[in-house]
Parts: sequence; structure tokens; C-alpha cells
Amino acid sequence: MLRHFGVKRTYAHNLKLAVLLSLTAGFVNAAGFLGFSALTTNVTGHAALFAEGIARQDWAIARTVAIWMMLFLAGAFSSSIIVTKIGHNARFSFAIPIVLETLILLFSAFSASITYLNFSSNFFAGTLLFAMGMQNALVSVISGSVVRTTHLTGTFTDLGIELAQLRTDNYAAQGELISRIKLRISIILFFMAGALSGAYLFTFISFRSFLIPASLLGFTLLYDVFRINMKRYYSNFRARSKGKGLLISAKDVNLYK
Repeated sequence: MLRHFGVKRTYAHNLKLAVLLSLTAGFVNAAGFLGFSALTTNVTGHAALFAEGIARQDWAIARTVAIWMMLFLAGAFSSSIIVTKIGHNARFSFAIPIVLETLILLFSAFSASITYLNFSSNFFAGTLLFAMGMQNALVSVISGSVVRTTHLTGTFTDLGIELAQLRTDNYAAQGELISRIKLRISIILFFMAGALSGAYLFTFISFRSFLIPASLLGFTLLYDVFRINMKRYYSNFRARSKGKGLLISAKDVNLYK
């Protein structure tokens, strides 16, 4: 799901990735908005806030929003560098952005409610924007820009285009087109499910709700690691079984000589 690149990726890999990380992003988006009064999974709306701050000469707001946008960019840059420069040489390079994102969510879960630490809501919003920038770049690089999980604007646009193509394209190309449509719809539905869950749970457990997306990321990471180890174990088991079979056959041959 995370470790396959390029031609090695399948539709199933992208679908699993889209489902888990869209759910995570939707949750963070809703909980982050309720907790810190800021959208933390994309920067589209922040461009308008930045412009408003400049127009009103409210330099504090303009500076804060500019820092938020730069943090999202920094997260995307860091994640892309890690995956593209290390990815082909290290087995678990994809795990680094996931681990960093998980740590940020855990930090938000345990620190945001501790008032004596004196961190502002703007600080926590910035850390979440950095984390979501990392996730968006990670998913985009791994999937070859097929999957994006932290915002829905592009996904709705792609879905609209593909629904229109479904009425005009020839029958031979419709199988692949329908698969892409299913992928877009999955991203939208699970992002919305995550947002609803985040909004609902935040009203009950406040900042501890960030433990949920952190757990989802942990599951995503362990799923891939577990599958790698299981495949390695199975391959070794088959190799040993074949070797034993060859030894038995050789003994049988010697008995009949």
C-alpha cells in the first residue's frame, strides 16, 4: 500500500491508501477546526485570509496565515525529499513521514489541553498544517498523483470530468474510467466520514480525539510492515520446503540404486 511505486502499484493499493488516509484527513480537518478555529488540511481558504489581512493592514493575521501556508509547503517538501531521495534505497522510507505525522497528532492530543504550556491555537494549527502537507505529498508521490487525501476540491473536479467522460468515451475505456470514479467517490465518502467522526468525538473528548487519526496512521504503517514480514516468512518457508523436498527425493533415488 505504501511501499509500491510506479508500475508496481495497483488499483487495490491506491484504494486502501485513499480510504485510510482520507478518513484521517477528514478527522483532522474537523477536529482541528473545532479545536483551533482553523482549517488544517489545505491552504486554499488561507489565501483569502492572507489577502484580507493585508487589505485591512492587520499584519498579525497576515503573518500568521503566511506562516501556516509555508508550514504546509515545508511539510510537503520534507515528505517528498524523504520518499524520493531515500525511497529507492531504504525499505521503510515511507514510514518516516507517517511516524512524524503521528507524533504531531499525539503532541496535539496531549499538549493542546494543558494550559500551562502556553502554546497558542495558532501554533497547533501550524503543526497540523505541516503534518497534512507531509501526508498530501506522501500520498501524491507514492500513487503517482492519482490519490490526494487532504482536500476535496480537486477530487470533486476530477469526479465531474470523469462522469462526463463516462457518457462520451468508448466502451473499451470505460472499465478503467469506472475504477477511477470509484476511487474518487471513496475518497469523498471517507473524508466526509472522518470529518463527521472528528466533529462528533471532539465535542465529547476534546483534544484527545486526535488519538483516533494517530491510531489510523499507526494501523496504516503496521499493516504494510506486517505484510512485508509475512511475505518474507512465507517465501522463506516455501524455499525451505522445496529444499527439504529435494533432499528427500535424492535419498529416495539412492535407495533404489
